[in-house]
Amino acid sequence: MTAIPQPRATVEPVPPTQPVPLAGHDAADPRAAERVRLYVWQVPVRLTHWVTATCIVILSITGGYIADPFLIPPGGSVMTTVRLVHMVAAFTLLASGVLRTIWLLTGNRFSRWSAFIPTSRFQLTEVFRQAGFYAFVRREIPKVLGHNQLAASAYLVLFALLLVETVTGFALDGLLGSEPGSTVFAWLIQLLGPQAVRVIHHLSMWAILAISLFHVYSCVLVDHIEKNGLLSSIFSGFKFPTREEVVESRDGGEELLERVG
Repeated sequence: MTAIPQPRATVEPVPPTQPVPLAGHDAADPRAAERVRLYVWQVPVRLTHWVTATCIVILSITGGYIADPFLIPPGGSVMTTVRLVHMVAAFTLLASGVLRTIWLLTGNRFSRWSAFIPTSRFQLTEVFRQAGFYAFVRREIPKVLGHNQLAASAYLVLFALLLVETVTGFALDGLLGSEPGSTVFAWLIQLLGPQAVRVIHHLSMWAILAISLFHVYSCVLVDHIEKNGLLSSIFSGFKFPTREEVVESRDGGEELLERVG
């Protein structure tokens, strides 16, 4: 017998359980439509950030080779070339530090000295609130548009370590008769001795690398939580906080809303 075909049942479309986001907004961020385009990091801040980061990498690799040659034997002009690259990176780092220091006095509210040195009790205690968040003690992250105070304090330590690294590095270079180490920083060698200066130089390098590693980790973590373009902001200068965050953040205010995009 020939089977009689049965009519197909009509399937009703299932309504979506989640609202469809507007074009140009992130579906994973329900507050995407509330966000504004805020200029945070000025050009000198971004420039010195990447110049400093690049110099730290170059100085660490070349400095490690100078202390203990690896991979390539130090014969011929290899060591001379490595030392030259090391010193060029050192002078570049110094120039970057000078520019960033100037911008501590002339930059916007997110890059001035007051963003690093606490000017109120609330800003000072933010160190502990931010540390509590990283330690999984606090569930809420402090509302800040620029540097949170824990990060700012770490940057101050980083600046100090880079200064120590620069002074001790020039002093060690002066042992070969190079300037400005042989005259300007000769007193350091006479005071501590070359071996102690070398140890300080190397320990400072490892401390700088440790801070840099935590910096990368914390940036990725906070960018994932806040979803405000933290990682991309160091390239473009712009972050995308909500209007509420702009008003309620420690370094924010309603006056910033007049300049947002």
